[in-house]
Amino acid sequence: MNIRRIPVFLALILLATGIPAFAEFYTDWLWFNEVGYEQVYLRSLTARGTVMVVVATLVFALLAVNLVIAMRALRPRPFLIATPQGPQTITMDPASIRPFALGATGLVAVLIGLYAGGHWETWLYFLNGTPFGKADPILGRDIGFYVFTLPFLELVHGLLYFTCFLMIAVAFVAYLFGGEVGLEPAGRIYVSRRATRHLGLLAAAMLLTFAFSAWLQIPQLLTKASGVVAGASYADVYARMPALWVLVAAALVSAALALWQAMTHGRLWPIAAAAILYFVVSLGGSAYAAVIQRFVVAPNEQVQETPFIIHNIQATRTAFGLDSVAEKPLSGEAHLTRADLEKNATTIDNVPLWNDRPLLDTFGQIQEIRTYYDFAAVDNDRYTINGQYRQIMLSARELNSQSLPRRTWINEHLTFTHGYGLTLGPVNEVTQEGLPVLFIKDLPPVSTADLEVTQPAIYYGEMPNDHVFVKTKTEEFDYPRGDDNVFAVYKGDGGVPLSNVFRRLMFAIRFRSTDTFFSPNLTTESRVMLHRRIGERVKRIAPFLKYDPDPYLAISEGKLVWMQDVYTTSTRFPYSTSAGGVNYIRNSVKVTIDAYNGTTTFHVVDPEDPITKTVGKI
Repeated sequence: MNIRRIPVFLALILLATGIPAFAEFYTDWLWFNEVGYEQVYLRSLTARGTVMVVVATLVFALLAVNLVIAMRALRPRPFLIATPQGPQTITMDPASIRPFALGATGLVAVLIGLYAGGHWETWLYFLNGTPFGKADPILGRDIGFYVFTLPFLELVHGLLYFTCFLMIAVAFVAYLFGGEVGLEPAGRIYVSRRATRHLGLLAAAMLLTFAFSAWLQIPQLLTKASGVVAGASYADVYARMPALWVLVAAALVSAALALWQAMTHGRLWPIAAAAILYFVVSLGGSAYAAVIQRFVVAPNEQVQETPFIIHNIQATRTAFGLDSVAEKPLSGEAHLTRADLEKNATTIDNVPLWNDRPLLDTFGQIQEIRTYYDFAAVDNDRYTINGQYRQIMLSARELNSQSLPRRTWINEHLTFTHGYGLTLGPVNEVTQEGLPVLFIKDLPPVSTADLEVTQPAIYYGEMPNDHVFVKTKTEEFDYPRGDDNVFAVYKGDGGVPLSNVFRRLMFAIRFRSTDTFFSPNLTTESRVMLHRRIGERVKRIAPFLKYDPDPYLAISEGKLVWMQDVYTTSTRFPYSTSAGGVNYIRNSVKVTIDAYNGTTTFHVVDPEDPITKTVGKI
């Protein structure tokens, strides 16, 4: 390739990657603004960008200074290379490769910054962490330290360790090629004073990261999942923790020896002594813990581990909100009487006869009406119907775009845009044919109870449907009526307005669809609905929360509203046993999604939860 074309080639690559990235960013911003959570989006972008820039800048400064100092050892050296004209000697000047080396350093720093920026939630949790008001039973630290602070410190340690490793590797290679590190004829290692000073300082820095690592391992023992129980055991508390404190001291002493070596320019024995001291103490601590486990704990394990088992039980009950459960003794001698049945008539009258799985199949057979409709799940709910408190089972009739008879762009994105209505019936009634009794059924929906749905169109649901355009020149299919079809025009305010050509262009690039830009059916009044699947929608808004995998449908003031349980969780609660991948959980938030407009609202139901408070600060 002609060297003059390289800038043009790089510019084309930048355009090919930069324009789609900008389109993704811009349309995401429009969507977050439409759903009312633009501050959440800005907060995440700001945090990610700040962490990335700060870390990349600091890492580049350290690596660049280290590189410049190390490259002073390099001298112009001749190299013999093969050419068509025969062997030729060229001289490599270090000054000529310095810009490329600094460029590579910058690239590495950016990659490290991107990695750190990907952990922006860890940074925000650290800055905004809320105390739990409860301390661990061993170190006496607030639980918030383990949940919010410890993950951040672990991230910082990882970045420091990797940066120190790179600095040592680069410096050693530079001094090796510069002839300032090597073997003397007598077989002894030769290290110049300049290399001794530089490598000694780097060794001291690395040993400080080792001390930091040993210090972090002490609280980490309380959150480990291995062993007899979750958390620190007898051997951990009485052997490993003291050994780790000794290791911290040994690492600090070793760092001091390495620093002394760097300052005095003497022989290499202080660095060797530092390395030997650290590794001897590390291995000795592990051996000491193994001896305590074998000869102190194992012969009388039940007695020795009892206090720590108690810590585990108490912490697990607290972490899962089971510490306030009231215990009532049951003798098993009670006799059921007619009076008991009459007293609990509401419960008896709502004993379910239907199971959700066969009922889902039955709903599909008798109420899907068309092949492109689908019932994704059956949900339970309770309503006062005709003056009686009833438990019912219901399912939304959603559109499945994968089942359309003709899957054209117009059909999938303009015409077939939404599902319609629901099927609802009591849990304890059966027709003479063995089918479920239905209070709401058919298309358009017919209700035989005082429960009415005034807006049955379902644009947002559980089905993985793609984006759609509403308020277009193409009428939307509403529902079938016999052999005919009923069409409608969307009258809500859901979706992102396509108010100008630039927005259409950005969405066309995002969707990789020329139809989005050139279609004559789209106008400045048109709107695009995206992220219509509930699970995807809420995770886009608040990815730092955990969501129940089964949202459920409810009727509220004639509207269809999806509800989903939201959980704040952690894996860092000391001494708590994990279940389902977490060892702390609170159902502290509920989220509702309007099936017609897509309005998404998070409702805090447990404002005292420390993680919920922290998220609120963020």
